[in-house]
Amino acid sequence: MVSTHNYNRMSEWINDCLSKGKLSFSLIEVKSAFKDDTYITIKFGLNRLVQKQKIVSIFKGYYVIIPPQYSAKGILPPALFIDGLMKHLERNYYVGLLNAAALHGAAHQQPQEYFVITEYPVLRPTSKKGIKINYISTKQIPPVSLIEKKKTETGYITISNPILTAVDLINYEKRIGGLSRAVTVINELLENVKQKDITHELVAYASTTTLQRFGFILEEILSKQHLADKLFSLCRKADIKFYQIPLKASGEKTKEPINDKWKVIINTDIDFE
Repeated sequence: MVSTHNYNRMSEWINDCLSKGKLSFSLIEVKSAFKDDTYITIKFGLNRLVQKQKIVSIFKGYYVIIPPQYSAKGILPPALFIDGLMKHLERNYYVGLLNAAALHGAAHQQPQEYFVITEYPVLRPTSKKGIKINYISTKQIPPVSLIEKKKTETGYITISNPILTAVDLINYEKRIGGLSRAVTVINELLENVKQKDITHELVAYASTTTLQRFGFILEEILSKQHLADKLFSLCRKADIKFYQIPLKASGEKTKEPINDKWKVIINTDIDFE
């Protein structure tokens, strides 16, 4: 039997972390702090803390501390630990889609799921105590001009800027409830977007089909002609060729009306609030 003395020492260490504003830690950090303890002793102490709902294992080898103000929920909001987790996993990342939109003031309600865009290899979703984190894998993280830092209680998180958030909402519309929902949020996001925000870097990063859909939505649905014109001009300068694509990616290519400028087959109706 492992003594409770080790558990008490670990509780003190956790409280010390809390007093310094540190709300998450890795197993490696614990081993470093308790060099003389065996792996079994350390695991015993951590398991006791989990049972007493002082900490939660959020990922293999990574834990979050539950301060008193979050004890009722039994978990921290992902914004308070996602940066530490991604550093632990040595992954470049950014918080995107509806979560980034909410941080930019453009979401009708707090999203139920948390979306993190990160590099390959694929990470399995994290589901703990009513919180679900979805990891979307991408071949490359966008250039720094398209992402920004947002302050949280525990430091900073990386999020997509308003224009990249808008483009991602179209690219991943199936993940967030469809094009109509995407366009509703984009309409709010565009209050923070100026012509200068549509850049060469954005056009180089986004897929051609996403740019076509975005351009069509800007021009024909949201009546943002100045933004659509800038996007079209940059696509032409980059010698990007448009081919006919359906507005709704999962929809069929039918004999629906076609927008000649953006080469978009209008195969769905978009209703936005």
